[in-house]
Amino acid sequence: MIPAPSVDLGALLPSLIVFGAGVLVLLLDLLPPRSKEHLGGVALAGLVVALLSAIPLWNRDARAFRDMVLLDNYALFFDIVICYASALAVLMSLDYLRRNGVESGEYYALVLFSTSGMMLLASAGDLLVVFLGIELMSLSLYVLAGLFKLRLASGEASMKYFLLGAFATSFLLYGIALIYGATGSTNFDRIAAAAAGRPHDALVTIGLGLLLVGFGFKISSVPFHMWAPDVYEGAPTSVTALIATGSKAAAFAALIRVLTVALKAAQPDWSVLLWAVAAVTMTAGNVIAIAQSNLKRMLAYSSIAHVGYMLVGLVAGGVSGAGAVLFYLLAYTFTTAGAFGSILLVERSDGEAVEVGDYAGLARRHPVLAATLALFLLSLVGIPPLAGFVGKFYLFGSAVRAGYVWLTVLGVLNSAIAAYYYLRVIVYMYMREPEGVDVRLVPSFAGGVALAIAIVGIVLLGVMPAPFADLAQVAVTPLVR
Repeated sequence: MIPAPSVDLGALLPSLIVFGAGVLVLLLDLLPPRSKEHLGGVALAGLVVALLSAIPLWNRDARAFRDMVLLDNYALFFDIVICYASALAVLMSLDYLRRNGVESGEYYALVLFSTSGMMLLASAGDLLVVFLGIELMSLSLYVLAGLFKLRLASGEASMKYFLLGAFATSFLLYGIALIYGATGSTNFDRIAAAAAGRPHDALVTIGLGLLLVGFGFKISSVPFHMWAPDVYEGAPTSVTALIATGSKAAAFAALIRVLTVALKAAQPDWSVLLWAVAAVTMTAGNVIAIAQSNLKRMLAYSSIAHVGYMLVGLVAGGVSGAGAVLFYLLAYTFTTAGAFGSILLVERSDGEAVEVGDYAGLARRHPVLAATLALFLLSLVGIPPLAGFVGKFYLFGSAVRAGYVWLTVLGVLNSAIAAYYYLRVIVYMYMREPEGVDVRLVPSFAGGVALAIAIVGIVLLGVMPAPFADLAQVAVTPLVR
C-alpha cells in the first residue's frame, strides 16, 4: 500500500479561497434572479477575504505537495498585489459589463480562476506548478479577451492571444524538459543543488533560454511582445486592466523565483541576456508608443517599456534589486489599473472613447475625471511625489549600486522619451478645444470606488514608500541571500 503524502492545505489557503469563490459564482449563476450583478459582489467578497487571509500568514512558512507549493512572505506579498489587481478589475466590471450587455456569471468565475492561477504562480516551488499556474491563468484570460463576441477586434485579440500563448508555452515546456534532463528534478531547490556543480552545463543553459522565451511572452518583453497591443486594444477594458497588472505580477513572481533560486548558478548567463532584453524592451516600447493615437495601444507599449524598467532591477540582483522590482510591481498595479479605469468611464456615442483626440477639452467638461487620469499618467511618467517616481528611484538606484551605470542612463533617457506621449494626453485634456466628438462621462459608483482606491495607492506609495519597500525587501531576502 502506497502511503499518502501529508498535505498542508494551509499553504494554498489564499488561492483556494479565490478558487472556491469562482466555483461558488458558477453555482449561483444557475439560480435566479436573471440579473448577474450580485455575482460580481460574490467575486469581490472572495478576493477581499483572500487578501485579508494573507495578512495573518505573514512570517509563516509552509510547504505542500512535496515542496511543490510554498507559502512564504514572497508568495504572500504577490498574493496581496494580485488580489488588489483583480479586485480593482472586478469593481470596474460591475457597471461596465451591464452597460455593454455582456454581463455573465462566467465572466466573474473566469476572473477568479485566472486570479487563483496567478497566485499559484507566486507560490510555485516546482517547474510543474509553474506550468499549471500559467495554464490556469492563461486559459481563463484567453476566453475573457474575447468576451465581446460581436466585436471583430475582440475575437481577433482572443485568437492571437491564444495562438501565440500556446506557441510560447511549448518553448516553456521544452525548457522544463531540458532542465529536468540535466538535473534530474523539476523542484527549484534540487535544480539549484544539481546545477551548482555544473554552472556552465550546455543543457541547463539551453533550457534557461527556452524558459526565458516562455516567460518573455507572459511579461511581454521584446521580442515576444507582439501580442500585447492587439490584445490590449481588442479585449474589454476591465480585462485589459487585469492582463496588464495581475498577470504581469504573477509572471514576474515566478520568473524571479526561478532565476534567483533554481538557476542561481547560471546568473552570469541570464544577467547578461536580461541586460540586453531590458535595454531593447524599454527603448522599443517607448519609441513605438510615441506614434500611437489609440490610448489602449499606447498603454500597451507603455507597459512593455515598464517591463524593461523592471528587468533592470532583476539584472541588478541582490536584495535591493529584487526588492525594487516587487515595490515597482505594487506601484505599477495601482497606476495602470487606475489609468484603464479612467478610460473605462469615458464613452463616445458610438462606443468607447479610446482615441487621444476624444479627450480634447475633457478638463472643461469633466474636470475631476481629467485630473484623475492626469495623476495616473504623471505617476507613469515618474513625477514626484507619486508612486511611479519612487519605484523608478529604487530600480535605478539598485542598478547604479550594482555597477550597471549605462543601463541606468538608458533607463533615465527612456523615461524622458515616455514623458512626451503621457504629457500629450494631458495637453489634449487641458489645452485643446473639443474636436466635435460627443464624449460623455459614464456614472459608475463601483468604478469611482476603484479609482479612489488606486489614487490612494499611488499617493501613499509616493509619500510614504519606506514601509512598503521594507516589506518587499523582507519578502525577497530569503530568495537572494
